Amino acid sequence: MIIAVFEDESYENFLPLTHTRPVYECRTGMLSLLERIQKLFRESKLICFTRSYLAPTFKKRVTHPVNDLKAVDDNVLLINGTLLMNDKTKQLIMKKLAPNALMTQEGRIASAHLGHDTAREYVSELRKPLISLSLKRFLKKCKQVDASNLPLLNYPWELVNHNAELIKEDYTAVGKKESEGTIDDKATIYGKKTDVYVGKDSFVEAHVTLDARDGPIFIGNGTNVHSGSRITGPTYISDKVIIPSGLIREGCSIGPVSRIGGELEETIIQGYSNKYHTGFIGHAYIGEWVNLGAATTNSDLKNTYGNVQVATRGKNVDTGTTKVGCFIGDHAKTSIGTQIYTGKKIGIASQVHGFVTKDVPSFTLWAESLGSKPVELYLQSAIETQKRVLARRSVKQTKEDVELLGKLFGATVKERKESGVVKKRFTL
Repeated sequence: MIIAVFEDESYENFLPLTHTRPVYECRTGMLSLLERIQKLFRESKLICFTRSYLAPTFKKRVTHPVNDLKAVDDNVLLINGTLLMNDKTKQLIMKKLAPNALMTQEGRIASAHLGHDTAREYVSELRKPLISLSLKRFLKKCKQVDASNLPLLNYPWELVNHNAELIKEDYTAVGKKESEGTIDDKATIYGKKTDVYVGKDSFVEAHVTLDARDGPIFIGNGTNVHSGSRITGPTYISDKVIIPSGLIREGCSIGPVSRIGGELEETIIQGYSNKYHTGFIGHAYIGEWVNLGAATTNSDLKNTYGNVQVATRGKNVDTGTTKVGCFIGDHAKTSIGTQIYTGKKIGIASQVHGFVTKDVPSFTLWAESLGSKPVELYLQSAIETQKRVLARRSVKQTKEDVELLGKLFGATVKERKESGVVKKRFTL
C-alpha cells in the first residue's frame, strides 16, 4: 500500500508559516508532522502532495515523489498532513478503514483507504488543497466513517501546545542513553543523566546548567552551548545550533543551524534562524531564515489574563488558552527593540520596527508606531536579501527560490492592500 500525504484548505489557518512549506513540514516535538508519518510507515512507499507552486522547492528537501501521479500504482492510504500521527492513531486508522472508505472530522478528510482504480481517479485533486466540495466527490465512491477522536490539527498554536509532551515521547522513542558529545565537568546536570543527550561533535561548556528534572534535553550533532546558559527540559535542540548564553526554558524545539540567545519559552523555531541577542520569545512559532534584532520581545499573555484571540482567515479565533505568542513567517526581520503584541503574525520577508500591534502582511516594511505608513517591500530587495542571508549559512540561492518569492509576492497582494500598505520609498 502507498502512503499519500496531502493538504486540505486548513493550511490557510497556519499562514504565514505555510506560505513557504507544506503544512506537514511544520515541527512539533522532535519531528515534523511528515517525519512522524515516515517513522510509522517505514516499509511503505510514500508520496507527498502539496500546492503546485511549492513543489519545485519542496522536491529539493525530500526524497519522496512529490505530486507524481505516475507513482500511484497500488492501493493508497491518504493521510491528512495536519494529522498528528502516533502508534495509537495508526492502529485506529488501520482498524476502521476498509478499501474505499474515508474518515472525516467536522467536514475534513482525515484519512482514506482508496483502491487502486479509485485512487487513480481522484489523486490528481491532491495537487491542490482539498476543500469541502472534495469530500462530496470522494463520497461518490467511498464509505464515510466518523473520526471525531483523531488528533487533527486546526491552528498553529496547537503545534506549540503539543510540543512539550511530544518531546518527552520522542526522546523515549529515540532511546538515546549516553551522550556522544562533550559535557564539560563544570557543567551542572539536574535530574537523571540518562535524560540528557548531547550528540556527536557537540560541546556543552563549563558553567552551563542542564535541568532535566521535569523532562529530557536532547542536543543534536555539532551544536555548541556557551557558558552561562541554562536549558530546562523538555527541550529539543537540533544540529549545528549555537546557544550563546541563552535561557532556554521548557517546551522549546529549535531547528538546525540556528543561533539562539536571550530567553526562549514554549517556542518552536523551524530552523536557520537568528535570535542571537537578549529579548524574550514565548509560546511562539518562528519560521526559517528569520532574524530577530537585539531586545526583540513578544507578549504571550494578555493583561486581562483572558483567552488570546488570533486573526485567522478574516475572523478572530478564540485559542482557548491564555498563553499565545507570535507567528513569524520565513525571511522576516525585526529591528532592535521590536515589541510584538500577543497573538500577532508577521508575514514572510517583512521587516518590522517598533511596536507590532497588528498582523503584518508579507513583503511589508512596517513601522506604524514610529509614525510611518506600512510600505510594500520591493520584490527585488527581498530576492537580494534572501541571497545574502542564505550565503551566510553557505547555502546557494536557486532559481526555484527566486521563483517562489515571486509567486508569493503576487499571491499576497490582497493582504497588503487590505492592511493599507502603500507603494513608495520607506523612510523613518
